[in-house]
Amino acid sequence: MPDRTDDDDASSSAPDFPPPPMDQQERMVEAILFASAQPVSVRDLSARLPAGCDPAEALAALRRRYADRGVTVERLGDGYAFRTAPDLSFLMQTETIEQRRLSRAAVETLAIIAYHQPVTRAEIEEIRGVAVSRGTLDQLIEMEWVRMGRRRMTPGRPATFVVTEVFLDHFGLESARDLPGLSELRAAGLLESRPPAEGMAVPVVPDDEDQEGDAEGPAEDLFEDE
Repeated sequence: MPDRTDDDDASSSAPDFPPPPMDQQERMVEAILFASAQPVSVRDLSARLPAGCDPAEALAALRRRYADRGVTVERLGDGYAFRTAPDLSFLMQTETIEQRRLSRAAVETLAIIAYHQPVTRAEIEEIRGVAVSRGTLDQLIEMEWVRMGRRRMTPGRPATFVVTEVFLDHFGLESARDLPGLSELRAAGLLESRPPAEGMAVPVVPDDEDQEGDAEGPAEDLFEDE
């Protein structure tokens, strides 16, 4: 048999067909984002597009094309999705708005997770200075604003908590790095002027109305030992 050459290896690894033109790739990305109920990452786009496509370039072109339209392509965490243009959000309001009020404990816990993620339950309790009840974390997880992260490689391998893309999407954030700082929250009147308790190093939105049954009791195990 004749020896294989480098040219043979190169030809065998090349795609059978050339990638579609960039305008066609852009249309494909547009179709995927439009049909998806969740933000789609560049990696997911690459897996779904034909071989040889450049989803990042197609996505960048699509974002430019929709920059001044009624809907835009927004980055949400690691994914991208169509969203209403921010200046037109008032058109989406309805007469009936269902509000779900978070308890002070839930607001403080959510703020700690957002600003200190990934953070363990013990670290949340250390910062707040009080035990975190099972119901508080369950509520945030049920709302899909918080999820479990990787376990710490420390004795007991405690679970960590991080905010989700649903949380980022709700507040119009590209990543947790876009969260407002202390000065911004004070300027908006969302942070108490009194100094925080010792160890409390995150901004907290005050809840002036105490809710019955919200008292934090002894810590309960949120997850069974593995």
